[in-house]
Amino acid sequence: MVDYALQRRALLAQVHAGRVGVMEVCDADPYLLRAAKFHGEPSGVTCPVCRKEPLTLVSWVFGDALKHASGTARAPEELDRMAAVFEEFNVYVVEVCRTCNWNHLVQSYVLGTGGLNERRSQRKTAAE
Repeated sequence: MVDYALQRRALLAQVHAGRVGVMEVCDADPYLLRAAKFHGEPSGVTCPVCRKEPLTLVSWVFGDALKHASGTARAPEELDRMAAVFEEFNVYVVEVCRTCNWNHLVQSYVLGTGGLNERRSQRKTAAE
């Protein structure tokens, strides 16, 4: 797991010091905002920029094994099901404020079976 808390803290320090403009960091794509609405989960952390609402966490999945599902947002319960089916894929968690459009990568990690499903299917019987 990779945690991006230090990058986040440094960026927010620059914003609060006036070295980076709010419009530069509050630039969430409309697709990210829709994903937050339909696939996100509330974080309980208030937006560090506008301080008006709790941030929403959106999980994006990427991987060759996912085929057409790669590059899509998924709810946490979907990630559990996918982890039991696919060998390996990456998950990137982005926090987003649906009020001011702040967004930042929070963490990334790898999920999947690790090839356990494939190994079972590749076993041969004594007759083979």
